Amino acid sequence: MEHEEESTLEEEEHDDNDKPLSARYKPPFRSPRMQIQRSNVCSRAYFVVVMVFFHVYILNVIGLLLYVHYNNGPGDLNSGVGDSSASVSQGGTSLPNPAPDSRQLHEEDDSHGFSLPRIEGIRVGHVQQVSIVPDRTHEMKTISLKPLLFEIPGFLSEEECRVVVQLAQLKGLMESQSTAPNQGQEESNQPLLSLSTEEVFSLLDLNQDRLLQRQEIVSHSRSRDGTWLNPDTLRQILAGLAACPTGVLTLEEFKRVYDESQNQEHQQRRKLRGQFKQRSKYTWLYQGQGSHHVLRTLRNRVTSLTRLPSALVELSEPLKVIYYEHGDFSHAHHDSSPSHSETTCAHTRLAGNISALTEVSCRYLTMLFYLTSVEEGGETTFPVADNRTYEEQALVQDGVDLTDTQETCNRGNLRIKPTAGTALLWYNHLSDGRGWMGELDEYSLHGDCPVKHGVKWVANSWVNVDPDSQQQARYQRLVAEKYQAKPGMEEHYQPLPHSNLHQDL
Repeated sequence: MEHEEESTLEEEEHDDNDKPLSARYKPPFRSPRMQIQRSNVCSRAYFVVVMVFFHVYILNVIGLLLYVHYNNGPGDLNSGVGDSSASVSQGGTSLPNPAPDSRQLHEEDDSHGFSLPRIEGIRVGHVQQVSIVPDRTHEMKTISLKPLLFEIPGFLSEEECRVVVQLAQLKGLMESQSTAPNQGQEESNQPLLSLSTEEVFSLLDLNQDRLLQRQEIVSHSRSRDGTWLNPDTLRQILAGLAACPTGVLTLEEFKRVYDESQNQEHQQRRKLRGQFKQRSKYTWLYQGQGSHHVLRTLRNRVTSLTRLPSALVELSEPLKVIYYEHGDFSHAHHDSSPSHSETTCAHTRLAGNISALTEVSCRYLTMLFYLTSVEEGGETTFPVADNRTYEEQALVQDGVDLTDTQETCNRGNLRIKPTAGTALLWYNHLSDGRGWMGELDEYSLHGDCPVKHGVKWVANSWVNVDPDSQQQARYQRLVAEKYQAKPGMEEHYQPLPHSNLHQDL
């Protein structure tokens, strides 16, 4: 066997030698496995390239979103304006919009992204066309620049006015809490209880150590009775405490500070904020999810006309409907309040400043709707509209107080006769120059003249805004979180003390 194998090999070698060189060369054998390995390497490289491009694309998209996000700020807040406009365009009988979602109420860290659009007045008498209902435009006339005040005839239809009045009657009216004294009765601005300085000191001195600390004074700051513990008095006391080297007030030091504050209050007692009085009846009508479609439509029109973020309008006060009969009136007043470091807005108390002395109303603008016409009297008066300057001393002329609309209504600079369906819009605050709410516009002082013949039905819609945009954002974020946790905005909507007085209709 070995001999045969050797001979066979020799024959093969002999045959190979006989063949030409090219025929004798055999390329190395490549197994299928080697081909598969090369294919795997190519696929892997292709996959890596694709993934690199994919990640670069994703990073570009994220960068673009961040750019838009930080340049537009809380754009979702402003996007609600367009939504409400669309709702209005569906007609007065459209279904109500859903409650604002968390996207609309989301807080942004960049507070400068907030903005409060403001309608330009141009000049007194200027008329501009506005579209708030489908297939129709309304004329909006500028009737004052100080305050910035507009009149829109036909804002509500006759049927809508009738429905709002009927809803208010169905809900039931309450007597206004601040009524004027009866004619012939001597007006008194004295507190209901006469308290001596020692008694006030004792009430503030919680631990009865005969010394007043700051925390003891602040603990009494949320009293709303407006008699002896009002914000002005508290500011005076705290200022006296800050000036005291020991950081506490003794009885003698407190007497000096308190008596001085009372003297100043007595001198200013004739000023506006200390004497607001009215005689009327009123009720609140809820305008949120599930309310009557006319009330929802009315709120949508406010959003559309003002171009404000829908979240601000949705989280503002309910509609206040007021009824004036013969002889009823309201003295001149401001709808909003000046901002102080010691105060916080009532509507944002959910995210409020716990160190604030008191809560005040913060109303960026007012929309007033005339629901009926009045045969005689009942005008809305702006006593100092378009004055060259504003001075509180000028409100008393020749011994006559211009804020007393019951006696001096005909002396106001601007008076507007109630006409059913007409709406008034005015700004209670100036702009801060950065697109947010600034100081209180003193010229927004207004009141209601006595009704002489007939009855007067009006409705007020206020848009609540905190002067601190970050505070407003925190409030909206907290409301959104509560709304997400438990559906139903009605269950969490408690922006003002009077909210427990109104029920869904």
